[in-house]
Amino acid sequence: MSSAGGPGEVAIVGGGLAGVTTALALQETGIRTTVYEARPRLGGATHSFTRDGLTVDNGQHIFLKCCSAYQGLLGRLGAADRVRVQDRFDVRVLTPGGAGGRLRRAKAPGPLHLVPALAGYKLLPPADRLRAVRASLALDRLDPDDPAHDRTTMGAWLARHGQRPQARDALWDLFVTAALNIRLDEAALGPAAMVCQTALLGRSDAADIGVPTIPLGDLHGTVAAAKIERGGGRIELGAKVTAVDAGPKLVVNGSPVSADAVVMAVPHRAASTLVPAEASPERAEWDGLGSSPIVNVHVVYDRPVLRADGGDEPFVAAVGSPVQWVFDRTAVSGLTGGGEYLAVSVSAADRWIDTPTAELRAVYLAELERLFPAARRARVTDFFVTRERHATFRQSPGTGALRPASATRLPWLFLAGAWTDTGWPDTMEGAVRSGLTAARLVRRHLNRVRSDGVSGP
Repeated sequence: MSSAGGPGEVAIVGGGLAGVTTALALQETGIRTTVYEARPRLGGATHSFTRDGLTVDNGQHIFLKCCSAYQGLLGRLGAADRVRVQDRFDVRVLTPGGAGGRLRRAKAPGPLHLVPALAGYKLLPPADRLRAVRASLALDRLDPDDPAHDRTTMGAWLARHGQRPQARDALWDLFVTAALNIRLDEAALGPAAMVCQTALLGRSDAADIGVPTIPLGDLHGTVAAAKIERGGGRIELGAKVTAVDAGPKLVVNGSPVSADAVVMAVPHRAASTLVPAEASPERAEWDGLGSSPIVNVHVVYDRPVLRADGGDEPFVAAVGSPVQWVFDRTAVSGLTGGGEYLAVSVSAADRWIDTPTAELRAVYLAELERLFPAARRARVTDFFVTRERHATFRQSPGTGALRPASATRLPWLFLAGAWTDTGWPDTMEGAVRSGLTAARLVRRHLNRVRSDGVSGP
């Protein structure tokens, strides 16, 4: 492997969304980049694989219209037309008992746009709907960045504001667990409040949901790789970085590689071992961020189940069931012949992460039949499970204080990743924002080096 070398050459360790964003943002200003990715593909935690002729995403990833940085990345990739965004936030919520509800925003300024949705939400008694409106207005007044809110849970706050178990399960847990990948009683209040304020209580269209219409492996992998290489960047796949030293220098697959700056865009577990102690003396504390798993249950039926009534909704939510969110993956996967492919996304999946597939099959097929009557008449042609043991860091009380800034004590070394201090939870939006921050700091560093010949801060 050749040395990166030369002025303005930046080594990016990690080819997930943070690394890809950093590379693209730097290339736009004429800075050469090389992305070193240990896996045989780009995309990080968002990738695809093939199974019996289908293209399968490892998990369902969505974004909201308020995710401006992620949408900016799609624009950079020329892929803004490869996603589908609701024209209005609209979620059908199912229950095993047959009763259902719907949350659909009104065309009114935020936060009033959700008041009619809450007022007519049939899964809550009228008194709980009113309490939910009051709690929403109180939540909107919180400062998510207040350190005190990093020391308590969203569940405790909701209890203090009159949210009874039914409201917690049928409303708050539905969105907070999916957004933070952690249950209400474990979720730190700060990031939970931030999500609710930004997505649900902010601009009226902020929570409109977007889903990719092509596989993630294409969107974040193939398309991203082609864009980086067209811009003059290099991608080294199967390139395992084992050390970062002064110089700056990397050790990649056992060989030294030089650069003018390094961006460490890897998960916190890897960063804590690769980042030199002099760069981040607190690096051992990053292990305290922990991890929270996601399990995805994939079911292929011989006929429509979700869309049995002829509707075109790409997803539904469920409460009172192990099923949380169900997505129609039929078209994206390439399935033809009249069948339907559903992916069940289960966040905060500590209970299920080590459960054998046979047991998951028994539980989830039965639950899907309770939710979708058409499933009782359908034949399952395939069933499989994907597990992301370290899907996100565990966004519990105290973790906000552990998230590091992008800059380190070494002027040429920077951090990126959704686990860093982005102001967002561990999401695709957070990952992209971290890459933009790292790119901005790298440019500032290289400009200083070029202007006065020093490498100090």
